[in-house]
Amino acid sequence: MLLALFNIADLMLRVLGWIVIAQVILSWLVAFNVINTSSEGVRRFLVGLDKFLAPIYRPIRKVLPDFGGLDLSPVVLLIAIQIVRMLLAGLASDVAV
Repeated sequence: MLLALFNIADLMLRVLGWIVIAQVILSWLVAFNVINTSSEGVRRFLVGLDKFLAPIYRPIRKVLPDFGGLDLSPVVLLIAIQIVRMLLAGLASDVAV
């Protein structure tokens, strides 16, 4: 039972990581005018994605220094997700034995 909970937590962290990567790629595509934000559906999707990830980025942005136009909070979040996944995998292997 406990191992199943670790697997669910790992799955949720993997999904969050992919959402962060998708948001970063979409923000680059918007910045280089590849995606047209005048479309209402695209704009709503991007705003929804930003509203979903903003509470996660906010504590990281408070700690990081100002790098001008460069936002490193997604990179820090992805590293933190990987660290937590490694810790969960180690804990799961200890529980499984």
